[in-house]
Amino acid sequence: MDAQLAIGGVIALYIFLLAVFTGYEVISRVPAILHTPLMSGSNFVHGIVVVGSLYALLDATSILGVVVGFFGVLLGAANVAGAYVVTERMLQMFKPSDRKPR
Repeated sequence: MDAQLAIGGVIALYIFLLAVFTGYEVISRVPAILHTPLMSGSNFVHGIVVVGSLYALLDATSILGVVVGFFGVLLGAANVAGAYVVTERMLQMFKPSDRKPR
């Protein structure tokens, strides 16, 4: 059982590192004009993180699992809320102003 657990941990670490590398490569090549639509898309991804954290929290069988799940939900929800605030501020920059030219 310990060997299977160790192999599962190595595979999970490999998938995580692959996701980090892929995410970095994709985000670093995005032009500045596309950052607002990308932010909106990332809000969706953060929502999936919250759902996954809720699943981990509700499926937890130890105190450590509950703590990790709780902080996952807390940080994911804060990330979603912050991303929507930033997206709204960015979209406000593209609206015409009501001020009359002097």
